[in-house]
Amino acid sequence: MKKSNMETGNKYHDNIPGNPSTATTSSIKLNDRENDSSLRVLSEADWQFWVQNGYIVINNAITKAQAQETAQFLWEFEEKDPDKPESWYAAPRAEMKMKELTGTGMVEVYNNQLLWNNRQQQRIYDAFVDIWGTEKLWVTIDRANLNFPNRPGYEQKGFIHWDYDPETKPQNVQGVLALSDQTDENMGGFQCIPWLYRNYDTWKLTQPVDRDRFQPDVSNLQGKIVKVKMKVGDLLIFNSTQPHGIRPNLSEDKVRIAQYISMMPAEENNKTLREWRINSWKNRVAPEGYAFPGDPRNWEQLKYPTAELSKLGEKLLGLNLW
Repeated sequence: MKKSNMETGNKYHDNIPGNPSTATTSSIKLNDRENDSSLRVLSEADWQFWVQNGYIVINNAITKAQAQETAQFLWEFEEKDPDKPESWYAAPRAEMKMKELTGTGMVEVYNNQLLWNNRQQQRIYDAFVDIWGTEKLWVTIDRANLNFPNRPGYEQKGFIHWDYDPETKPQNVQGVLALSDQTDENMGGFQCIPWLYRNYDTWKLTQPVDRDRFQPDVSNLQGKIVKVKMKVGDLLIFNSTQPHGIRPNLSEDKVRIAQYISMMPAEENNKTLREWRINSWKNRVAPEGYAFPGDPRNWEQLKYPTAELSKLGEKLLGLNLW
């Protein structure tokens, strides 16, 4: 049976976009390297870029072949043909409460074997260990994305938002794994505003008191929006206080394909959340929340088996304790 957010002990996700498979914020602070800790994946230059800009791209987080296999599965799951653009455009299967995500190509699949293969990839895990400064992590149970070129009746304008209220200073990060090359700025993909990430505290003083805490007014910040380029197999990690979004796909025929992957410190004492996560994996149950409508076909339960986990994957899920 699909449990509600209240039952998972993670009710705080009911009215925000953040992923309810983990907590909204961690009691452990992000790595500040005050103890001069060594890095597993990031270089020193990468670390400085991360600190200054609030995001970093890790090249070749998975192999090109692994990325392409995952992408092929997403086409299958969506009942669309990569070689037949006429199959790409259809009404969404379920209503999206977060209207900004309507038409952005979210794929409501969460626990397939191929998604878990990527989550338990050692290089991806090691990158998040660098960011957090701890080995004891849980991975988010999140979905994927097929973002198609804009067409009449299927236009997506792009947007900038936060998944967590930046006023709360959340200790959290998010991640995107590229399953197709996204070096063409016109084809959609991740965008963010590092300037606003760095200058939030002074910027907010210029904004109305009743401003939307999750969507900044970016009318005067267009020139500061960064379109992040990624190659197939690259992983992008960004701080949750980084304003971000999906930019419109203005290409002729290129499809942005991605999987959302993040990690945060394990909450092994949160028995309710841990049990929900294990049930989600075992019975292929989607998270519930403001931005997660799920798949009304229930294909994950009806067509695909429970994913097999590696020793690392068992700990990243919470099945085994660190």
